[in-house]
Amino acid sequence: MTAHEAGAGATVPGAGRNEFGHIESRGIDFIPDHERRGRPRELFTVWAASNVNYLSIVVGGALTTLGLGARQGLTVLALGCTFWVLAAFLAVSGPSAGTPSYIITRSMFGIRGNRLLAGLTWLLYVMFEALNLSIAALAAFALLKFLGVTVALSVRLAIVVVLAVVTLGISVYGHRTIVRLSTGFALVVTAIGGMLLFFIVPRLNLQFVPPGAPHGAKLLGALFVGFTVIASGPLSWFGGADYARYLPRATPARSILLWSTLGAVVPAFIFGVIGVMAGTIVDMTDPQASFIAILPHWAYLLFLAVIVVGTTTSNIMTTYSSGLILQAAGMTASRSKTVLFDGVIAVAIASYALFISSFFTTLMNFLPLSVALFAPTMAIYVCDILLRRNRYDGLALNDESPGGPYWYSGGVNRPAFVAQGLGTIVALLCINTPVFVGPVSAALAGADLSALAGPGVAAAVYVCLWPRMAPAGRKRP
Repeated sequence: MTAHEAGAGATVPGAGRNEFGHIESRGIDFIPDHERRGRPRELFTVWAASNVNYLSIVVGGALTTLGLGARQGLTVLALGCTFWVLAAFLAVSGPSAGTPSYIITRSMFGIRGNRLLAGLTWLLYVMFEALNLSIAALAAFALLKFLGVTVALSVRLAIVVVLAVVTLGISVYGHRTIVRLSTGFALVVTAIGGMLLFFIVPRLNLQFVPPGAPHGAKLLGALFVGFTVIASGPLSWFGGADYARYLPRATPARSILLWSTLGAVVPAFIFGVIGVMAGTIVDMTDPQASFIAILPHWAYLLFLAVIVVGTTTSNIMTTYSSGLILQAAGMTASRSKTVLFDGVIAVAIASYALFISSFFTTLMNFLPLSVALFAPTMAIYVCDILLRRNRYDGLALNDESPGGPYWYSGGVNRPAFVAQGLGTIVALLCINTPVFVGPVSAALAGADLSALAGPGVAAAVYVCLWPRMAPAGRKRP
């Protein structure tokens, strides 16, 4: 019996609550039809709110620090941002399944196998949360210092606590509250971003080429490294279904894809352009400090505010999805409790990085390696949606019993893990990060092909092994 046939009352006991200003009661469980509402266009601001942030400026500016000229940087930025289409495509599975992304992936990896994958993903997500919290806190420290406030240790601790409370508070309230607030967040930060463009565009030099720019094979290597840097953002975002699962089942997939793509691509590209253009004017190895040279004092204060608000908004999305992933990994607690647990861990890591050690730099060096895990997983997810024609049984996906349709062999779908493993291995062979350079990348003058080779191999293997999957797991509800 499919979820549709089961009807609205065939899920967990009691009605779920998902209203603005109230704590969302649902977690990874199936959302029945009578609790679904909303329109796909609301996904635009949800995605936009998580992408109008400082990180997009940083990765845009990183292209010039790699030695790329203005035209080269803008081209690489545009190509890398196309990967947001893949991330947005995952959102179409939300209304179909009525469950979060990391429950839908049970159809690919099996019940037990999916717990392992979700656990690994949660570790990476919590690191991203700590990184975002650290960036927001550093910007807040700089803002107060610029205003002449002495930023003592007690003040710094208070700032971290306030940022954490805001992030966790909104994440705990959940889906409807995030959707409602995302509109305001996106509008405010986008307006300030437009102000930054106003000061930067008149000074833009499209003919800019940094001193000592690479040529020949080294230039090709820098272009591919830059491409992977840009693509690593969308390749690490699996939360599309988390926010689309409350939409009515009959919501057109093309509308979900359109609004999600626009909400992701437009702000990521615009803020990336700000970073590239700023890189033609100032040294972008430290964007936060460099922008003071091209902005009036009042505008620089707004720029710091963008970092604080934008990064915090992005962190709210990450924390919300991370709490769901923790449930999918096997933590038997309500969504609000997993979010709080998740947040406490992230705050502890961020505090350690900010006040005790140089862990912040180490963390930033290691995170690029995450593309080796995330990119093949995303490729498998996209292929699964296409192979099943986006037909998922939300109730069956929540059936964890041995012998269930997604139990496969001992709770693991081996073909998917073969695809994942081979994709990850190939990605590592082709990757170029501050802490590890794969042999293929080294042989190609540092060219990083991990964002193309890893998911390409994973997709090809998954499609080839699809006929070998258990019939129950392959069937389209």
